Parts: sequence; C-alpha cells; structure tokens
Amino acid sequence: MDLADWAALVAAATAAGWVDAVVGGGGLIILPTLFLVAPGIAPQTALGTNKLAAVAGTTASVVTFAKKVPMQWRVLLPAACLAAVTAAVGAAAVSLIDRDLFIPIVMVVLVAVAIFVTLRPSIGVTLATHPPSRRKVVLVVALAAGLIGLYDGLLGPGTGTFLIITFATLLGTEFVRAAAMAKVINCGSNVGALIFFGLTGHILFALGAAMAVANVAGAIAGSRMALSRGAEFVRIVLLVVVVAMVIRLGWQQFG
Repeated sequence: MDLADWAALVAAATAAGWVDAVVGGGGLIILPTLFLVAPGIAPQTALGTNKLAAVAGTTASVVTFAKKVPMQWRVLLPAACLAAVTAAVGAAAVSLIDRDLFIPIVMVVLVAVAIFVTLRPSIGVTLATHPPSRRKVVLVVALAAGLIGLYDGLLGPGTGTFLIITFATLLGTEFVRAAAMAKVINCGSNVGALIFFGLTGHILFALGAAMAVANVAGAIAGSRMALSRGAEFVRIVLLVVVVAMVIRLGWQQFG
C-alpha cells in the first residue's frame, strides 16, 4: 500500500470512530475501505486490523461518555467480559460459517429497526416512566452482551446499533445513555475478537495503530457531539446510519 492508501484508511477510521461513537456501524466504513485499497487482504486480517482500531475508539468513547453519563459498572463490566468471550468464539467460527447467510438476515433486522424507530418516535428520546428493575437490567444487558457479542465476532456490522436499540426498547433507556452502555459492551466484544485475531496472526499492527489513533479522534468527537446534541440527534443519525447499512449490505450481497 502506498501513502494515498494509508491516507484513505486513516480518513475512513476517523469517520468510523465518529459514527461508531454515536450509533455504531463504524465497521461498515473501515472494512470496505480495507478491501478496496488492499484487494488481496484475507478477511480475517481485515477483521483483525479493524478490531485494533475499534478497540481504541470504543475505549475512548467509554471514557468520554463516563464523564457525563452515570454508568452501572457492576452490571456493565461483567457483561463486557461475557461479550469478550462470545466475540472470541464468534471470531473463531468465522471460517466455519457461510457469512453470506447472515447478510440477508441482518438486512431484514436493520429494516425492521428503521421502521420501528420511525413509527415509535418516543423510543430512545424519553426515559421510561417506570424504570426497569435491577434484575431486568442485568438480564437484558447479559443477554445482549452474549448474543450480540457473538454476532460481533462472526460478522460485526451494526453491533453498536443493535445494542443501542436493545437497551432503548427493552429498558426504556434514552439514546445517549443507551449509546454509553453500548460502548462498554462493544469495547468488550472488540477486545475478545482482537485477542483471537492477534493470537492467530491476523493483525497488521502498523496500519492498525495508525487507524487506531484516527479512530480515537473520531470517537471522542462523536461522543461529545452525542452528549451535547442529545437523544433526538442520536435518533436521526441512527436512522441515517441504519439506512446506509442496509444499502451497503445490499450492494455487497446483490450488487
């Protein structure tokens, strides 16, 4: 790769960090760019290098959100560890599963998410009238961490988006707080997948490090904008990103 390729990847990582911090889906920016500038790259290497950048970005997002948003660390940290384990399992299974089978399913789910958020404008914008019990919070967060963490290791696109929608819908959490919670879980799943890809030699460390710096810058900017603009801003960005993900996945599958 030449200097122009590196510049394109650094720019993509910055944009991905911003998008991922607000609503998730940053992988749909970095991964296609990686395959474009390095057509011969192995899928596992692309995923591993992306995870190196993503870990840095999600960590920066967690730190930024935690300064302003109350976090239930006793619930979120164990869930993040669970997500790390299931993501590693998912990463290990990448070569064993036909990933093309997942893309149509993910597209259907994303379309359903867009319709649901459009028809229910109060979801994620206002807090639930009756806060959920601690038991329900623990159960929902644990299930989301386990299942969506597994998905993150297997495929990845929209992991943060699915987490945000899960927390907003099932727990009545407004979007900014849901995004903060999602970043903790997503950080865990990124670490789990990264460890697996690192142990199997599927990371381009120099490129990943450069992308990580850019991803952090984008993530900090995105987190701050989400905090300052509020839930309605996150809702709008969420809808835009979901539609973009459906188009991108559809092009990948059927184009």
